[in-house]
Amino acid sequence: MKKLVLSFLFFLAAFAGQAQDLLIKRNGEEVQVKVQEITLEEVKYKRFDNLEGPVISIAKSDVFMIKYENGTKELFKEAVKPAAVPQYTERQGGAAYEQASLKLSGPRIGFTILSQKYSDNIRDEFDTDVNAFMTQFGWQFETRVFTLENGVSGLFEFVPLIGGLEQGKFLPSLSALIGIRGAKGFEFGVGPNVSLAGAGVVLAVGTNFQSQGVNFPVNFAVAPSKDGARFSVLFGFNSRKY
Repeated sequence: MKKLVLSFLFFLAAFAGQAQDLLIKRNGEEVQVKVQEITLEEVKYKRFDNLEGPVISIAKSDVFMIKYENGTKELFKEAVKPAAVPQYTERQGGAAYEQASLKLSGPRIGFTILSQKYSDNIRDEFDTDVNAFMTQFGWQFETRVFTLENGVSGLFEFVPLIGGLEQGKFLPSLSALIGIRGAKGFEFGVGPNVSLAGAGVVLAVGTNFQSQGVNFPVNFAVAPSKDGARFSVLFGFNSRKY
């Protein structure tokens, strides 16, 4: 019985020792780690996927937040250096201001399904037939307006797209969305949309995966208007824009 209890305690200790922390850098990159030590100047950790590997050191000024495995969070704020005329950059001021200057961009690809009314409107207005299923190619420009301590971010996105190239068509559209992204990547947004068939509103939901500082968004969008509706699925990647 005593050996069983000791074995159980050893198992719990080993399991606890494998618990991971989440280190969030000021450039938006998230790393799963096991924090070893925090000094006045550095944070020392081991990567969670290589706990037998070397201890890695990072300057505290490059760390935005640490989410520990027990649920507690530690926010690192960089002090503002005094100056006659403050010149705020990404490395100065509070965390919210830092995130306000974070810009990302990258390609988007996907497909759109047109409602029958939308297809008919295109045919009537431009005297051309359009298949209800079409590909989309474009670019996403994203500005992270703010990031709260709980990881929620405010976003502004501008997405120009070109559809119908596989049909020999050139059908451009522009969307501007204001949205929110949760700490785990879920996001939604709303904003105006302009296309050849007219103007309307676009509603989008999706999720955002992150690896090595690169974001991989996947979104479903609906653009209803008096001229019909479009349903789109888009994915791609984006990274920090300096």
